[in-house]
Amino acid sequence: MRYKLVAFDLDGTLLDTLDDLTFAANASLQKHGMPARTREEVRAFVGDGIQMLMKRCASPNPYFDGLLQAFKETYAEHCQDKTAPYEGIMSLLATLKETGMKTAVLSNKADFATKRLVKAYFGEYIPLAVGENEAAGVRKKPAPDALFAVMKEMGVEREETLYVGDSEVDILTAQAAGVDCVSVTWGFKDRDFLVKNGATTLIDMPSQLLECLDEKV
Repeated sequence: MRYKLVAFDLDGTLLDTLDDLTFAANASLQKHGMPARTREEVRAFVGDGIQMLMKRCASPNPYFDGLLQAFKETYAEHCQDKTAPYEGIMSLLATLKETGMKTAVLSNKADFATKRLVKAYFGEYIPLAVGENEAAGVRKKPAPDALFAVMKEMGVEREETLYVGDSEVDILTAQAAGVDCVSVTWGFKDRDFLVKNGATTLIDMPSQLLECLDEKV
């Protein structure tokens, strides 16, 4: 195969987390006397980590103290209420495991939630999950730092790595790291948006990823 590692984004790529993110965001906003956001607004706000998510949800209200902590507490309790893998993901991961492909998750989701959800839904298939942890000095996506760390831990080079995601942040991350990228159209951003933001290889269903593994995308 052309690649030895497939690194996935999480939200909007492997898992449909939007309902649980929306619930936690709105519970936190309402707790602090701020208006709720629609599901589609939250969809547009995700991708840059939970701190940026809640800043976007609160805007233009300058009050932010306590909002992020409220979100973390609520999301920790409700992150698996409605979250589920997208159709075809489990079959894809099973096939990748059968072929000996290495897999990992790299997300801007908080590290605690990334690890928890990957273990709960994909523990049999994905051994490494890395979330946002800038407090430890590792810049979040689209900085390439965390992806480089994943590649090092998995023992692969740039040309052996394929990054799969659903947003412009994932495209920029792959570009910054110098690795190939596949953009998925079933996630939080649509095909037109992805193309306008530099996507060059797009797939409409998980099984199509297998066709990308034997040649440079």
